[in-house]
Amino acid sequence: MSALERNVTGVILVGGKSRRMGVDKAFLEIDGVPLFERVLEAFRKIFSRTVLVGGGSDRFDRYGLPCYDDIFPGSALGGLYTGLMHAETPYVFAAPCDLPFPSGAVIRHLVSLREGFDAVVPVGATGLEPLFAVYARSCREPMRRLLERGNCRIYDIYAGLQVNFVEMGTLAQIEGGDRTFINLNTPEEYERFRSPK
Repeated sequence: MSALERNVTGVILVGGKSRRMGVDKAFLEIDGVPLFERVLEAFRKIFSRTVLVGGGSDRFDRYGLPCYDDIFPGSALGGLYTGLMHAETPYVFAAPCDLPFPSGAVIRHLVSLREGFDAVVPVGATGLEPLFAVYARSCREPMRRLLERGNCRIYDIYAGLQVNFVEMGTLAQIEGGDRTFINLNTPEEYERFRSPK
């Protein structure tokens, strides 16, 4: 077992509402494979343990994965906190359940940059990608303090942490990096990517 497998847990966030799409995005298919299974496949090739976090996780019972309801319901920050609280490892790698093209090479690269940092977060021209990122156990207390005050803004935890911000341009040079951060939010966006061109 590699050091990566020993000290990083994969956390898939399954609590999104898919309001703009109008249907559960996790089970929309690209080339016949549900988006959730695309994320899960990438994780299974890297992490020895993967957990699901978020309300309504019974939708995923057939996959036989540990599922946890949010300790602080209603936000992505609450999902990250819950994943960290249930991980038995020093780090987690978190991703949403509805990415169409998650790159295992990009995940491995981000995880490889974790030593000495509380978080490893991609950043590009449109801002941060806090839900495709590495978080250390040391993030739990700052997250809890924010959540207990009713503050669900993920960005607000970074000021007090050692964060390795990784430029998107660097990640785009890695295999699959140019498509990893595509997010399908509307039926129109889905139609553009659902079938091979």
